[in-house]
Amino acid sequence: MTGSCGLIGSEVTRWFARRGFSVTGIDSNHRAVFFGPEGDTSWVLGQLQSEIADYRHAAIDIRDREAVLALMEELKPNLIIHTAAQPSHDRAAAIPFLDFEVNALGTLHLLEAARRFCPESPFIHMSTNKVYGDRPNTIPLDELETRWDYADAAFEHGIAEDFPIDQSKHSIFGASKLAGDVMVQEYGRYFGMPTCCLRGGCLTGPNHTGVELHGFLSYLVKCNVEGREYKVFGYKGKQVRDNIHSEDVAGFMYEFWKAPRVAEVYNLGGGKPNSCSIIEAFRMVESVTGKPMNWRYVDENRIGDHICYYSDLRKMRAHYPDWKLSKTLPAIVEEISASWKQRLAKSAS
Repeated sequence: MTGSCGLIGSEVTRWFARRGFSVTGIDSNHRAVFFGPEGDTSWVLGQLQSEIADYRHAAIDIRDREAVLALMEELKPNLIIHTAAQPSHDRAAAIPFLDFEVNALGTLHLLEAARRFCPESPFIHMSTNKVYGDRPNTIPLDELETRWDYADAAFEHGIAEDFPIDQSKHSIFGASKLAGDVMVQEYGRYFGMPTCCLRGGCLTGPNHTGVELHGFLSYLVKCNVEGREYKVFGYKGKQVRDNIHSEDVAGFMYEFWKAPRVAEVYNLGGGKPNSCSIIEAFRMVESVTGKPMNWRYVDENRIGDHICYYSDLRKMRAHYPDWKLSKTLPAIVEEISASWKQRLAKSAS
């Protein structure tokens, strides 16, 4: 499990450990390098070590080719889940070498190590919807009272996996993640390995260490709980995202492990039912905490940002009919709110 101390990595680690898997986590706490002290995930490592008796931690950097090869040769795991990444759309432009080395080169190191030592083991890669660049913004939209939505009936269920990925602005982050995404597919097709790319929407949950540049819903809730100002960047605050709980992400990974396919791609998100705009998220959070949202509008959208994006889940459900979303958006907001209140109370005491 790479990125084992991140939101998805830690949740998936717990999920699989509860089902009898022995998990080795790879995490070098680079989130603290990307985002400073607020991004530090060492507290998550402490939790994993206390909660999972046989959890093994490898504090290696996936940019270190020899270390990755040596660990894979030793372990020969029967499942590889790759969630480690430089995850910020905005931060990447300031650290382009580091961003690409982690997201693209690090992914290649893991793929080649898997090909050499355990080519039949499923390789699940956490990709991103940013691989589509800003092409979703070319879809005709309706401006509703609190959100943008697709005006084209072809996108009634959201963005499907055959949506074009080129001739668009991706951001540096989107480009590096796309490089890793395509390489995961290629190792599947070229070498016949059981790989899949999960193009995530907003992946979230109560253990997310949300910061301004990454972790939309978690950071929004944190700002509300703390009374901190939240900045809305462009699109009138009506930009839409679909949100999926980390446990539902783990659940899909488990289904893929049970019945792996070669070189697959899935748009993994909450779909339209779990979508919301920033304005709608404000209202949900306020109703849970009872506190007004302190926010300021910045009339400039983030480069390459999606105006409206939610995942078409029909392919996932067709391939894995036993998988379903278990967490509704209101329930997710309540969990995140309770978590932030607890964490902030601990830090204050």
